[in-house]
Amino acid sequence: MVAETELDPFADVLDGPVYVVTVAASGERSGCLVGFASQCSIRPPRFVVWLSKLNHTFRVARAASHLAVHVLDHGEGRLAELFGGETGDSVDKFARVEWRPSADGSPLLADARAWFAGRIETRVDAGDHVGFILAPTEVCPPVRPAPALLRYRDVKEIAPGHPA
Repeated sequence: MVAETELDPFADVLDGPVYVVTVAASGERSGCLVGFASQCSIRPPRFVVWLSKLNHTFRVARAASHLAVHVLDHGEGRLAELFGGETGDSVDKFARVEWRPSADGSPLLADARAWFAGRIETRVDAGDHVGFILAPTEVCPPVRPAPALLRYRDVKEIAPGHPA
């Protein structure tokens, strides 16, 4: 087994896209910036989102049936700053953005490049994060030409609303 920091040099070269994940459950809305997420199955289509157990979004997602995953363009740093640098414990992020509910009630951000809502099929505890495996139920593909996506290197200076 390697020590916690031994994987850091490997992880430092990764520069995957970041996403904003939103959720609504039990009368609460929440959302956060996520760097750990990926398609994890083709047939059937599945996507996994990893949420920190310390995050307000995680606490709301525990009671949720669906999550929404938003892709951001490189120029949408304002959304990344809001959803990555503020915590739903003290800020209503949705009062600061244009949004609407999906068919299942998940908040959908108007300024996102693309999004999908997905039913939570299962949860996987992996230590300080829990993976939410999603079966897509509603999709809004990109409607504009593909610019550069917002990536980890673009947001790594944002001070998180919660510690990792």
